[in-house]
Amino acid sequence: MSQDNLPIEHLYYTENDLEQILENLDVVRQQIAPKVSEDVVTNEQSFPSVCLIGLGRCGSNIALDVATLVFNARTSYLSELEYQQQKAHEREMEPMRWIRRHLPLDDKNRTQPVFLIEPIVMLGDLDKDIEGRIRFSNQKGRARFLSEYRKLQIMDLSEVHAGGAGNAPILGQYLAKIILNKDTASFRNDSWRHMHSYLVDSCGIKANQSRLYFYIFSAGGGTGSGMASEFGLAQQFSYLSKTFDYKVVQNQQVDKRHSFVFEPIFTSGICILPNISGHNLDISEALHINAGRLLTKYISEEWNFSYNEEREEEEVPADVMKRIRPWNAMMLISNDIMRYAEQENGKNSQDIDVNTMEKYANQYISQQIFNILTAQAVTTDYDEDYFRRAGIDIAETIRLDANDLFMSLAGPVAVAYAESVVSDNAHQESVDIDDLFCRSIDLPHFNDETSAIEGISILPIESEHYRESIERYRSSGFDPSELNQLHFYKNCSSIVSIISLPRDYKLSFTSLNRLKIHLNRLCPNTTLKRYALVIGASANLSLTTLIAKSPCLSDDFLTLMVAYMKRCFAKDEYRFSDDIDKTIIDLIRSDEFDDSRIEQYFSQYENPAKILDTNWYAIKPMYEKKYRELIEDQQRFVSINDIRLDIDNVKNAIRYLREIYRHRISKTNILTLNDEIK
Repeated sequence: MSQDNLPIEHLYYTENDLEQILENLDVVRQQIAPKVSEDVVTNEQSFPSVCLIGLGRCGSNIALDVATLVFNARTSYLSELEYQQQKAHEREMEPMRWIRRHLPLDDKNRTQPVFLIEPIVMLGDLDKDIEGRIRFSNQKGRARFLSEYRKLQIMDLSEVHAGGAGNAPILGQYLAKIILNKDTASFRNDSWRHMHSYLVDSCGIKANQSRLYFYIFSAGGGTGSGMASEFGLAQQFSYLSKTFDYKVVQNQQVDKRHSFVFEPIFTSGICILPNISGHNLDISEALHINAGRLLTKYISEEWNFSYNEEREEEEVPADVMKRIRPWNAMMLISNDIMRYAEQENGKNSQDIDVNTMEKYANQYISQQIFNILTAQAVTTDYDEDYFRRAGIDIAETIRLDANDLFMSLAGPVAVAYAESVVSDNAHQESVDIDDLFCRSIDLPHFNDETSAIEGISILPIESEHYRESIERYRSSGFDPSELNQLHFYKNCSSIVSIISLPRDYKLSFTSLNRLKIHLNRLCPNTTLKRYALVIGASANLSLTTLIAKSPCLSDDFLTLMVAYMKRCFAKDEYRFSDDIDKTIIDLIRSDEFDDSRIEQYFSQYENPAKILDTNWYAIKPMYEKKYRELIEDQQRFVSINDIRLDIDNVKNAIRYLREIYRHRISKTNILTLNDEIK
């Protein structure tokens, strides 16, 4: 699909010259590829299968923590001396303490586990000093990490904007749109052109082997919350536009890298939700509004892409391009619930500050990314000596590739996690599987044996009621009726479970079957279940379960979404009443959807001025002038008004919630032609 025929909704720049794309990819490959012998051609080095994109201050910090965690673990694995030097700094990095216990690096009497080689990590922020913030941070060991971690790429976008988004997602989104609509050749910074080809222009093609992309960001901010979905949309737009381009000429004589063999890619947002409630917590309402805007925007786009039946029967590709959504799935991790980890650790909830909760949330996210990566890594992602040293038979590992996730996960996703220590040559029944499963869905808490934070990433219902439900679940001998009527579990459409085992531990068939029984009983209406068994990547037995779609029916999700709608959409007379709260709940539950009720309460477009303590109408022309100066083609001009959410986004978001609320499965009946046999 040529640049001239792009749908008006999306003016993202995409490079169509394959030779230029391949040339840019080779530059990126040379930057990230480890040093190899001179007889190895650089362009034959495969890209890692996984890429992490950290956007905004929070997102870039978390992505950097994950990269540091994996890099330090691999360095320690390869060098015992390096481990001893780093051990002194263990207290300075909490995720590192978890990884040390996760990988018993100091035990010389046992075969050490393998783990994923470093993914590509791209960091971006609307901050002129992002590189300085990263390179001159006070974390010890960071200088060496940055010099040796060649797969870390910093997206310097300061020539477009040298400051933040002012905690306004619509400004972050608009600035991202300027960046992504601007011809990459016109950037003074050549590195952006190369990274754009890797992230946007080449995703899914044969020359770029990366297939899984994780966008990490804070929903409550302005930069990450605004930029992340725009970057995701640009990637999806480029991927689908090339997919629908059937005029690719195949020449048997050309370099095989020229072959446009498209493969599925899986993209996921990893969204950190802000605190909502809690004693002595002074939280800005703007954080709730910002997060609610992102959630409303995403599920509205997901409805339009996956469920909307109000379309032509023979829809052409150009129409599909107007319905794209930024990611296949969006993982939800709440800062709010991390205070329960401290409560379990003996502290009073009134003594827990926001910074502590953010630290725990960052560690929890690091753990989940680390475990998810091991389940999707291909053999080319590992050092060739890893398997040999660890004695791993790769045939024993069942992995999830991008296509598995592409078909299994969509929409909002919650994470459930727990792990158990197992000893060498342990008996197959040495781990309490029932307890492991229950801990994975419990309120967040510390595992004292492993330093891991376990539990569910977003609460299904209010904390005290959920705590009581979990206690009854345990005391009843794991009777699923205590939990499986919660919408969070009852309306779950698909689950993906990743079970990670030490090399010498064999999970018995009965234990594995019991895990599956627990999942089946907890989520009775699940249509699709996928399992990955990862052997040798962990010293502990760990269980990670991804719960799809139904998290949008959780209390936190609904609270944030409605808070945004009331503040930025509601007509003046309804902004501070509970009429809208009751109406939206009723609209979700009602058999018939009467969208005229939405028009009664809401204005046609969102009003960004409602969360900004300044004159919105003075800000708007300043940013639009920036757009006109940087993108001179007036036919490609986009006004901030054009990217406002409108009342259709509200309607579609509620339609999505209604769809998930009514999710059911039908039981398969046995049919027979042998009625005469009794």
